[in-house]
Amino acid sequence: MPSVAFPPMAFGFLEKVALPPVRRVKLAQKGGESIADVAGTVRAAVLASARLKALPKGSEIAIALGSRGISKIPVIGRAIVDAVRELGLSPFIVPAMGSHGGGTAEGQVDVLKKLGLTEDALGAPIRATMDVVDLGATPQGARCKFDANAAKASGIIVVNRVKSHTTFDREIESGLVKMVAVGLGKAEGARSVHRTGPTAFLDVLPALAEVALNAAPIALGIALVENAKKQLVAIEGVAPEDFFESDKRLLKLAKSFIARLPFGRMDALVVEQIGKDISGAGMDYAVMGRADLRSIPNPPEPFAARVTVLGLSEATGGNGLGIGLADFTTIDVVDKIDLQQIYMNSLTSTLVEKSRIPIVLRNDLDALRATVSTSWSSDDLSTRLCFIRSTLHLEEILISEALLSEVEASGRASAISEPFDLRFSPEGRLLSRAYASDEA
Repeated sequence: MPSVAFPPMAFGFLEKVALPPVRRVKLAQKGGESIADVAGTVRAAVLASARLKALPKGSEIAIALGSRGISKIPVIGRAIVDAVRELGLSPFIVPAMGSHGGGTAEGQVDVLKKLGLTEDALGAPIRATMDVVDLGATPQGARCKFDANAAKASGIIVVNRVKSHTTFDREIESGLVKMVAVGLGKAEGARSVHRTGPTAFLDVLPALAEVALNAAPIALGIALVENAKKQLVAIEGVAPEDFFESDKRLLKLAKSFIARLPFGRMDALVVEQIGKDISGAGMDYAVMGRADLRSIPNPPEPFAARVTVLGLSEATGGNGLGIGLADFTTIDVVDKIDLQQIYMNSLTSTLVEKSRIPIVLRNDLDALRATVSTSWSSDDLSTRLCFIRSTLHLEEILISEALLSEVEASGRASAISEPFDLRFSPEGRLLSRAYASDEA
């Protein structure tokens, strides 16, 4: 795994920084009604597909699964496989994740494995390749590339979560359309989308999806929506001609469930984990307030003067994309980052800012002291400081006393502890965590 070594530098003045006491706070997020029978709902959607039912028995069906940590995705994948076989068809899996996994077939299989998507779990073979076929050009001149194994199938089932994009707003963001244009386009297709920068998502991505939908044997989409608790609240089978309208409609529903902090401005935000399973950009800008793209302004709120990252999720597998959005991190974090993966993502997406390495300090304690001392607060103890597990997990947070009145005034949060001092191991590792169950 390509990485870089950072020296454990010490700065004596940081030892004088006082970290403010924190309280544990419970947040109320919009829940909705979760789907009780996920496998049954998915099975019904597959069995209802007119295109699949019209195919000759024994026809091969490619099931496109991506790199996101979708709730119950092994259950969903297995239910699709079983339903396809029930129709008398022959299923196989293709990784549909653009350039993720370091842009290699083996790396993409490994990404699926980390999500619990193995051949044994799914009951079907995985056929991974970075080879693509060319399906034609868009009006803008972009070439539509498409997974070679999927293109040879008699039918394709596209599976994806519909959600907001991790960088900016538009009518269609992450969903079935993006999976067709980017995920199934592999690394070459992803480069076609990103080549001209963020505006490509408005013009090039939809056009590439149109070409693929007209030329590839796409038979069905399985569209998924989660709430803030990572529960599935919508599962729909979508005919390919309805991908665009379905994405628009379900995106509005998905955005109504986005978890948010109960305040707009912070002096400092500490993120315990980032990862591709959490957000495509490691951290969701709608929660932490930074996209940091030169061509697109950050939203005025939420705003954090300083952002610190203290870890990577296990499922991200060394893909620390998004670390460039932080101001501080630790040697432990950068030691776990696979530079090949984050550089591949940035070179493909052209969003190079997200792979830059911030100031790297020797441990959590030093990183937090640096965060507080540079956060522009009037003094250490009055710092408006917030700790979150990740931008996806916001049911519990830790806040300093300076944020308490605003949290209580929001009407959707309440303190569930008295103030306490942050705890650290002798090596300077943070032991206090946003979720009490995560504490060492």
